[in-house]
Amino acid sequence: MTTPVILPPMTAADRARVTVIFNYIRLQLRGLRLTEGTIQRHLERSFGLFLPKSPGPVSWADYLRGLYTADWAVCVGCLESQAAAWELLFNARAGRSDSLLVDALRARAVRLYPRDEERQDTAVTEFWSNLIAPETDEATPVLARYDGRRPLVPWLIRVFQNWHLSKLRQNAGVSSLPDEDLAVPLETNPSSLDSTGRWQKIFVEATREWLAGIDDEDRLLLGLRWRYRLSQREAAKVFGLNEGTLTRRTDKLRDNALKQIGAALQAEGWTGDDLREFVLTELGAVLTDDPLLSADNLARILAAKGKKLSEYVCTGSESSRGSRHDG
Repeated sequence: MTTPVILPPMTAADRARVTVIFNYIRLQLRGLRLTEGTIQRHLERSFGLFLPKSPGPVSWADYLRGLYTADWAVCVGCLESQAAAWELLFNARAGRSDSLLVDALRARAVRLYPRDEERQDTAVTEFWSNLIAPETDEATPVLARYDGRRPLVPWLIRVFQNWHLSKLRQNAGVSSLPDEDLAVPLETNPSSLDSTGRWQKIFVEATREWLAGIDDEDRLLLGLRWRYRLSQREAAKVFGLNEGTLTRRTDKLRDNALKQIGAALQAEGWTGDDLREFVLTELGAVLTDDPLLSADNLARILAAKGKKLSEYVCTGSESSRGSRHDG
């Protein structure tokens, strides 16, 4: 029997933060219709999901400070059967590849089930249906497992990937969604999964080496586009550039990442023909976690330019498109 999670008491300041979140969603995600009571109820539910994963005590202030508010709100809207939320999820983009979520899922399915188009289509369709309808009566819908403390789209891709990797390993019957939704990278050959950890290590090391080699301006660009989800137009304003110039700069940065990280993988024996898709798909998880793109470091870079984050994104939130809410 699962032990009930006991949430810490909410202070007056915490309740004020909930009101700030309510107003943020009301103003930034106008299509959603979430009452403050609904938001409070779902915050208690998602905090209850997050708390057992934390190695130490977590206060409401800590939890709300790290909340990816817009992503969390879209998830809640879907759980509340709001069409506007589903439209936002359908149109969500997957990391630096900028592909739609459903296309990113299909790309994973192609690598998991090569030369089996029927199984690829079924994999995506089944997962999409399980977002709010679980496989069994005892299971929890996918979206109801989201704790709001990481970007929603990369998390969904990871859960999809892990679910099917588990099925491939078991080779029989229905495999429930794994308890842990940690990222498990795909092998170049999905039928041979023994060296998965090795490829993950090589990829992470190559990506961090690439990040360490670029300058603060490029790190700021990555942070604004990935962590804060600013559009090209919004990011261009931060740099004082026109949108076309920033687009070319972004493309150059992406191409350099593909070249350097791809070369590192190939040097270690990568023989797959989908290197570009692998790098662009996996890159987001590393970018989100790397300290060079942390909120504090990005704030430092902006401060050196004489600018503040609040000038470009909603105060108290890391992004109007799915970033953390700092309250």
